[in-house]
Amino acid sequence: MTHQHPTVEFYEGIVETINNISLRRDPATGDRMMLLTFDQLRAIEKFQSFRSRFAKALKLVDEEGAIAIEPEGIRFIFDGPEGDDLQRVECTLVIDRDDHWDRLMRFMERYAEANSMAYGESPQADGLS
Repeated sequence: MTHQHPTVEFYEGIVETINNISLRRDPATGDRMMLLTFDQLRAIEKFQSFRSRFAKALKLVDEEGAIAIEPEGIRFIFDGPEGDDLQRVECTLVIDRDDHWDRLMRFMERYAEANSMAYGESPQADGLS
């Protein structure tokens, strides 16, 4: 396998930057969830998304290959005096299979290492148990 810098894309060819990752478990179903937070999306800056193909899924690429995950939800949070400044985008992924979770975690470990991110417990300790 060749070394591939881990990337994240909503639109083909437009690489996004994850600013925060939160891991959770649904107490009712036991499903594992990952909340990815983006402080900005390059795809919507200067309307780049109109020039690229929408992936219909979040595309994660690393040295093991590509993962395509359809988000459970994407939430745009706006702020500012007029309420029209994009503050962040939250993308929720739900993973119900152990092998998919393991693969996603291997990607996230590579992504975190490549982008100088570090793991830390949240003050609420709502991470996976």
